Amino acid sequence: MIKHAILGLMLFCLPPLALAQDEVFDVHVHLWHGEKSLKEYYAQLEAEHQPVARHSGIYMAIKGETQENRRKNDELIALSKRYPKLMPIASVHPLDGQVAIDELKRLAGLGVKALKLHPHTQRFDITDPQVRALCKLAGELGVAVLFDNFNIVPGDNQNLFNLAVGLPKTQFVFAHMGGLDFRFWNSLFLARTAKDFFFDNIHFDISATVALVADSPVEPEFVWTIRSVGIDNVMLGSDYPQLSLKQAGDALEKLDLSVEEKRKIRWGNANKLFGDKR
Repeated sequence: MIKHAILGLMLFCLPPLALAQDEVFDVHVHLWHGEKSLKEYYAQLEAEHQPVARHSGIYMAIKGETQENRRKNDELIALSKRYPKLMPIASVHPLDGQVAIDELKRLAGLGVKALKLHPHTQRFDITDPQVRALCKLAGELGVAVLFDNFNIVPGDNQNLFNLAVGLPKTQFVFAHMGGLDFRFWNSLFLARTAKDFFFDNIHFDISATVALVADSPVEPEFVWTIRSVGIDNVMLGSDYPQLSLKQAGDALEKLDLSVEEKRKIRWGNANKLFGDKR
């Protein structure tokens, strides 16, 4: 009994950071095959002894396949009710016009907090007026927009920056933080100095990129960029199934960041943006 009391006292006295080490929010999980993919994701976590407190489930809509897109969005939402850790990130195709607008409104009404758009995979131009209209509506509905940002499409960083600046009420998450062109995003430091120009509505997940740059010659520059865009705006993601959450977490641990900075990236920032579901 005395030993249990001492142990309890020790746990009570531990700082919050020590108790939060296992809290991880994986914001970039592709569930290509619905529940089958989800079970495989959980199996990988178990095999690698990798904890996760919350995670996303991402779908990417296909142009013109409006009924199938709706079905897949509903599948994600249904899974999130059966698997409490799952936060659905639904999708529409911005070039589907009014159908996409109506679907976004429906999704927001069902409590979806984020929408995934991928200029390269979905084959659309970020500067298309239909993209802007969709993202504007997302902001009005309180839905964040997760954009691929590995800079595969020429002008990706610049176009996304212009889109976010023009829609200050929409929260954007740019996945991969520009890939190996992450240096561009240091421009946010200067954007913040311009009066009434930038309203801190840009966030990043560092999925894939963090695994690529850890232990590389550009690692110090990557850390510099993370701090430049703002620690509070950076989140961890795996980009499963291409990479595992353990790979992302191990890479993050290698970066020359403080324990508190890593805690924010691993858990706090995403939980703050998307809300604590527990």
